[in-house]
Amino acid sequence: MNDNDRFIVLKNAKEFVDSLDEYLINYPKKYYELRNRLVMDGYALIELIYLANYTKAEDRRPIQTQALMKVGLIDFYIEQSYKRKIISEKQSIRLSKKLMVINKLLKGWMDNEKC
Repeated sequence: MNDNDRFIVLKNAKEFVDSLDEYLINYPKKYYELRNRLVMDGYALIELIYLANYTKAEDRRPIQTQALMKVGLIDFYIEQSYKRKIISEKQSIRLSKKLMVINKLLKGWMDNEKC
């Protein structure tokens, strides 16, 4: 088992990005910008989690806040995809639930470091 596999926030973010592929296969060409933002911000979220994990505890908070912001943006992109009927309601709910877990884990990580 990889050390990173024990880090639950990172593990969930990786699983989320991996699951995006199955939902984004049939994106119409005219919405590729939305699709690309969804994918790129997913990878950016993973990058921010890695960065926060390797940063000293006292400097970590702004990076974690940026990661929370990325979660919010990704959720917005999912909502827009649903409104434009690119993904179904069921798919939208599944993705949003996975994001909600990541959001809770990030907030828990941040709250844990306040102590």
